[in-house]
Amino acid sequence: MSLTPLDAGGTTVGCAGEHPGFADPAYVRRRNLIAERAEGHPLGEPSPEVHYTDAEHATWRAVHGALLRAQDLWACREVLGARGVAPIPADGVPQHEEVSNRLQALTGFRFTLAGGIVANKRFLGAMAKGYFHAVQYVRHPAMPLYTPEPDVLHDVFGHGIHLADPFFADLYRTVGRAAARVETADALDLISRVYWFTLEYGTVLEQRRPRAYGAALLSSYGELGRFAQADLRPFDLAELVRMPYQVAGYQPILFTVQSLAHLADLLHGFLDGFDESTRDRYRLPVLSERGFMARPPTR
Repeated sequence: MSLTPLDAGGTTVGCAGEHPGFADPAYVRRRNLIAERAEGHPLGEPSPEVHYTDAEHATWRAVHGALLRAQDLWACREVLGARGVAPIPADGVPQHEEVSNRLQALTGFRFTLAGGIVANKRFLGAMAKGYFHAVQYVRHPAMPLYTPEPDVLHDVFGHGIHLADPFFADLYRTVGRAAARVETADALDLISRVYWFTLEYGTVLEQRRPRAYGAALLSSYGELGRFAQADLRPFDLAELVRMPYQVAGYQPILFTVQSLAHLADLLHGFLDGFDESTRDRYRLPVLSERGFMARPPTR
């Protein structure tokens, strides 16, 4: 699929498969070396330290300034309030344990190590225990404001902001508790779709204007600059769960809630009593199983 976002310098991005993050052998080796340490890593065990390079720290700093400005323009006020206490250093890439220690003091959440695809049961269910799967590698320095796969910037600028705030942390735990109660791929897929279009890609009306609250929007300079031009629809559970994930480009359809209190009512109302029969009770369609990415692609 071709992508056509613009970075801050006006450079048009081509096919995701041609991105330097995939085409640069040295970068791929570095990325894989970091990601491979997640293999067999026990849930909740401390993440290993990464000795980030000067180039990786420079990439962090470049994205840091751009994202803060974009969030100031397009994020909802609750997110901006949470950002004020979130562990987002300006000078370079933080270690997982630095972020986790701060999050735990604020809401009880910690990052747990991921390297790529995480099965729905593990990814979603870990939230009930206060763990969020996060990666450690940094996007390619040649294109710092665009990446076709998740990275540590997404985790910290998106989920790190959420998990610094008790309101959002409660919603993550709500998702986790629902996932912990079920086992079938179908039930887990249903939860993951609701999670995807709310806590990852959700928007909210603020003074009748759309604002971003989803973590994938908050961590994407390009998406923040164009999400208001997407097909924004009122939150509709039956429609939402029919939507396929758009994992290789900007989301063409986003769902909007009236307020974050409205979001909490919707998620608690659907997930607090969630079980294997929920789909039938709501008469929702059965869709295909998919594993959940450690993070959705960020742009």
